[in-house]
Amino acid sequence: MSPKLRPVRIAAQMAPQHTTYENIRTTAAALEEMGVDVIFNWDHFYPLYGEPDGPHFESWAMLAALAEQTSRVEIGALVNCNSYRNPNLQADMARTIDHISAKGGQGRFVFGTGSGWFERDYDEYGYEFGTKGSRLDALAAALPVIENRWGKLNPAPTRKIPVLIGGGGEKKTLRIVAKHADIWHSFSDPETLRHKLGVLAKHGEDVGRDVSEIEISTEVGNRERSEVEAIRELGASLFTVGISGPDYDLDAVQKWIDWRDEQNS
Repeated sequence: MSPKLRPVRIAAQMAPQHTTYENIRTTAAALEEMGVDVIFNWDHFYPLYGEPDGPHFESWAMLAALAEQTSRVEIGALVNCNSYRNPNLQADMARTIDHISAKGGQGRFVFGTGSGWFERDYDEYGYEFGTKGSRLDALAAALPVIENRWGKLNPAPTRKIPVLIGGGGEKKTLRIVAKHADIWHSFSDPETLRHKLGVLAKHGEDVGRDVSEIEISTEVGNRERSEVEAIRELGASLFTVGISGPDYDLDAVQKWIDWRDEQNS
């Protein structure tokens, strides 16, 4: 039986690299006007591709600015690196941006997070890189602290802040997803996604969670429409289009907005 499908949502991941902040501000306004559902950035300190020492801006400060600038779209990092900030501080920053974004209603912040992987960030900024396993263990330990802090802050968040967890590791990451995520993001092709959804369901049984509550998110990338629609049939509903400076490709985003509207009609 096919899963009950949520409405399609389109996100634009606006990489904060190889451009000016003026261009980031202008592009964010254009994306909201076009009708994207979510604007993401990423949490790194250096470009991930192109000139490695090219222009780059920090994630959380940018998200606070986007929260003030925009009025409709959700915003967040795809994804925050858990290693770079104390978990209580992460919770407080998220709550604050949630309030900045509320504009008289509920906040629009999505707490996207992951264990971290880009070793240059760690080396240049003085964080301990550790191992993949130790970083995942730290993420698993941090999430209950973050959730607990949200319950203590005054004022409280305006809503239950959605937690997006990125990654596809079957032993640790998907168990963390089953326990904590409202949204799970991966880069899976249809065959891989089908398999990992089965693994996620098993973790859900183990932790007592109905994982159908979790929204399935993926990257559009260079996929053909037929592959995206196959992923859609498996239950994915949040599709992210990655764009980067110096000249953000809004035509690529518009193509998938049009597809979203066809799917949801």
